[in-house]
Amino acid sequence: MPPPQPPYAWGVPHVILPPPKKSRVGLVIGIAGGVFVVVLAILLTLVTIGAKAESGFPEAEFALVLPRTLLDGRYELTKDLSDTLGRRLEKDSTGIWDAKVTHGVVGRYSLGGDPTKGALLITGFYGRFKNTDETRANALKRDGEADGVTVAVPPKDVTPTGSAVKIGCEVLIRKRPTLTITYPVCAWADGNTSALVANMTFGAANADLDLKSAARTTLQVRSETVKAIS
Repeated sequence: MPPPQPPYAWGVPHVILPPPKKSRVGLVIGIAGGVFVVVLAILLTLVTIGAKAESGFPEAEFALVLPRTLLDGRYELTKDLSDTLGRRLEKDSTGIWDAKVTHGVVGRYSLGGDPTKGALLITGFYGRFKNTDETRANALKRDGEADGVTVAVPPKDVTPTGSAVKIGCEVLIRKRPTLTITYPVCAWADGNTSALVANMTFGAANADLDLKSAARTTLQVRSETVKAIS
């Protein structure tokens, strides 16, 4: 297993001149969509690891949902892919040993409803899960091993003080010929829900790369997307 790459300096993301506005819309949507594909492949790999076991699953009490807005209304849901990519998660997770997936959830949120300003990508599932620490750690590790991605800051536990749910985060660099994005990715996994959250800001200024801040944001995302099953 190759060691993680050394981190770049904090607050020194790759910055390039933006392309013209018309081409930029397709470019930023395309790069965000590429992250969806990568994360989906990671989750599909995670849910097939392990040996068969049937006992010890937690009760199904909570679901992962995609509300119309997130983070106090700052982000608006612009693409719900749960009926396509989410169904693929469910299909490929059938028969695995340490997860009973009920529903896959894949959504893209845009900052202020404008896809050229920023995106918040959520990919996960809900059901009944064991080995939550391993699931969270492996999701981040494999996200950083994807093609076209460089690890700027390796995965680390940045669980906010007082949180009952562990949060792991990393910083990744994703490159296209005319666009480079440096962004934080955080993950959680509990007995009923598991998700990766990628927070991208497009333009000269990249997303906040303070992982403690990213972890707090992820906790807020979790609080707004995890709902009790009625």
